[in-house]
Amino acid sequence: MANTSKPWAGRFGEATAKSVEKFTCSLHYDSRLYRYDIEGSIAHAQMLAESRIILRKEAAAIIRGLKSILVDIEKGVFVFDPADEDIHMAIEKELIRRVGDVGGKLHTARSRNDQIALDVRLFLRAEVDGIIRLLKSLQRLLAQSAGREISTIMPGYTHMQKAQPVLLSHYLMAFAEMFSRDEQRLNDCKRRLDVLPLGAAALAGTGLPINRQRTAELLHFPGISANSMDTVADRDYIAEFIFSAALTMMHLSRFCEDLVLWSSDEFGFAEISDAYTTGSSIMPQKKNPDIAELIRGKAARVYGDLFAILTLLKGLPMTYNRDLQEDKEPLFDAVDTVKDCLTIFMEMLSHTKFNAARMYQAAGGGFSTATDIAEYLVEKGMPFRQAHEIVGHIVAHCLKSKKTFADLGLNDFQRFYAGFESDITSRLKLENSVNARNHRGGTATKAVKERIQEFEKRLGKK
Repeated sequence: MANTSKPWAGRFGEATAKSVEKFTCSLHYDSRLYRYDIEGSIAHAQMLAESRIILRKEAAAIIRGLKSILVDIEKGVFVFDPADEDIHMAIEKELIRRVGDVGGKLHTARSRNDQIALDVRLFLRAEVDGIIRLLKSLQRLLAQSAGREISTIMPGYTHMQKAQPVLLSHYLMAFAEMFSRDEQRLNDCKRRLDVLPLGAAALAGTGLPINRQRTAELLHFPGISANSMDTVADRDYIAEFIFSAALTMMHLSRFCEDLVLWSSDEFGFAEISDAYTTGSSIMPQKKNPDIAELIRGKAARVYGDLFAILTLLKGLPMTYNRDLQEDKEPLFDAVDTVKDCLTIFMEMLSHTKFNAARMYQAAGGGFSTATDIAEYLVEKGMPFRQAHEIVGHIVAHCLKSKKTFADLGLNDFQRFYAGFESDITSRLKLENSVNARNHRGGTATKAVKERIQEFEKRLGKK
């Protein structure tokens, strides 16, 4: 006797082994797509009725049944059976149980291949919108923090060595720029994923007179996929999203790396609130920046999600293969991780104080105004390479004599170049060094304020 417990079992003579059911089941993770599966099914049923493929009263019964299932799932009273394999079969079986054989007409002119592509696109479209909102909130927070710290001067670093003095606000806005690009990437990603796949069926489309444009309208898709084989094989949008999420995690991780360093005694630039730090089980004095460290660690996790999806896709023959069932766990993990990290990072940053005095003191070390002296000589007509060499000799002299630039008098400078004048001392002030870089993208107060205002104008108030 044929196995009739599965909707695809007509040609099978034996029941599916329990071990196979367990191994192939995806319901334990794809059940989170229930809302999108039902949303897509309602639109599909409506289109089938409007196209006279099923009766309007049949579509009405199907839609009522689907809505009642949605209510029960959201109430937490719906029981999922692992034997149903996936979210599609779970809902379809329950629909038939509730409305009778007419429920079996819902799957007309579609396959699980284009159905899952639809569910994931609907899911990801909603999640991308939410992550974009988080990124905008983070940019607002950074712009607000930059406005408060507009007078705070800190050392800028290259190669982890003190380089030149910069504004802390310039530093904060550097990350605002990074997260702005992340927002742009997700908007680009959304344009490519916001395409209706339903209608591709298994791989070749359907011979029934469906209206894909109508389905797209009902589900608010601005575009319709152009090749049915590509449609069911395509997971580019998942890989692209996870890549975008990985870059966002990398940016968060870099910021967290600085916060970990800055909160140490050696730096003392920042203090994270007790509420967003943890202690040691053995050392009573410890205050550990664990949130920042965990975000830094979770970046590696999203990188793993990206590697998983790329490896999954690289050897697949056209078109749909069951391997693609494995696309959702890395996707879900990347979505959840980046959302959680953005949220907790904003909380932590909102409860972090910067030590302006310590930063200012550190900014004066490391001969950080050396380039200002070189540019002073350039303004007097000296070639930059010659100016660079002269200032290098001055630095070497200071190191040998254990002095700083501030310890040198005019006569000391003139030992290396007679053209130095008394105004050289003004070039050594950190405030003057910072504000000399008054051009777009520079660290001068005026330039940074202008960029903050541009962000605030674009983002608006929360």
